[in-house]
Amino acid sequence: MVGSFVLFAILKFPISVSLMLSAIIGAISSGNFFPLRHIVEGGFGYIDAILVIATAMIFMETIKLSGLLEDLAYRLSKGFKNRPVFLLMIMTFFIMSAGMITGSSSAAVLTTGAIAFPVLTQLGLSKRKSGALIAMAAIFGMIAPPVNIPAMIIGQGVDMPYIGFDNPLLLLTFPLAIITALLIGFKDVKPIKVQEKKSLNRGMGNIVLLYSPMIVLILLMGIENTTFSLSLGLPLIFMISALLSCFTGKKPNFLKASFKALKESVNILSILIGVGMFIQIMTLNGTRGFIVDFLNSLPPSVLMVGIAIGVPLFGAVSSYGAASVLGVPFLLAFLGNNDIVVCASLSLLAGLGDMVPPTALAGIFAAHVVGEKNYFTIWLRALPSFFITMLYASLTLYYSKQIGYVVNSPMFLLVFFGIIVLFGVTLLLTDRVRFRRVKL
Repeated sequence: MVGSFVLFAILKFPISVSLMLSAIIGAISSGNFFPLRHIVEGGFGYIDAILVIATAMIFMETIKLSGLLEDLAYRLSKGFKNRPVFLLMIMTFFIMSAGMITGSSSAAVLTTGAIAFPVLTQLGLSKRKSGALIAMAAIFGMIAPPVNIPAMIIGQGVDMPYIGFDNPLLLLTFPLAIITALLIGFKDVKPIKVQEKKSLNRGMGNIVLLYSPMIVLILLMGIENTTFSLSLGLPLIFMISALLSCFTGKKPNFLKASFKALKESVNILSILIGVGMFIQIMTLNGTRGFIVDFLNSLPPSVLMVGIAIGVPLFGAVSSYGAASVLGVPFLLAFLGNNDIVVCASLSLLAGLGDMVPPTALAGIFAAHVVGEKNYFTIWLRALPSFFITMLYASLTLYYSKQIGYVVNSPMFLLVFFGIIVLFGVTLLLTDRVRFRRVKL
């Protein structure tokens, strides 16, 4: 099954079609012929993740058309124009935000990444460095909470609900995003000049109205994670916020925005359908159990090396495919550790596949956004961050039990965000000392 999948991918078949055909080949070759029920059942296996991505993409498209994202980027650059290192960090988090909402690195690159690019160039970053930062930040956003599709895929493969992932994912992504931003842009950044925009919304009432969809989204997500009985679910929350966006700012057409968003996300959604078929047939014919049994027989050191290299490498075909084909068996091989931390670490390694050639979706889209013809230049700039991320995820996986005690502590969020705030203050002081002679 894996061999046929790789073959179809090499032959340039769409990833979703490759997964479906490989599932059918796996069924026929194991004597199950064409099990229509399992094919259909597998195709609907990730319907919850499909609904989350589809509605999140609609939400991102509506707030983009309403002017919210553009306005937010402008206000950030204007507010911190004399604090370039701090602004670099803020723009990195801004790029991540689309991935955090949609669970897709491609969506992050093409929305918040495209909006952030002019700010990054004004800060002094070259096209290549800007592209590398956008691509890596998009991957971190894809893995960061609240929406992490690879973790959902891995968890659903072992009947583990997507609950309790926020703290481990915060610990995995935000420190890496900070390190990446400093690694790529610290030496190059400089204060910027921001031109006043005539079309900018004036008045507190207009500003609150423009940002109301994002405010409503955050509030409803917050209620979702509390002990209140109200539970709308992420798809409905995204749709409510998207509908609200159509009455704010530039008032986009909801139907046109929805069609455009679904057209752009159809490739991702079809991959999830193919992944469901693939996993269903792997379970039916015993391939999944065979892989788990084989992995359990490997020495721990060999297993760790295989995970660190194999998951991102397979993710070059599809990060979602890597999460399903390798993530599920590797999680089963690490039973007895902290399953949530293991799953979160594997999802990060799978997400790195979006930077591995030849597909390298995040790298290719980032090159397109910054106007760089050869995406390998983006990939080379991102290599140090790539290997740091691989090592960090592997160590988190290996020490999952110990990490689990840390992230489950009642004081974790307070300490974590306290450290982030202190680091932000340090960056502001660094900017003040470093650029105190610069006057704009």
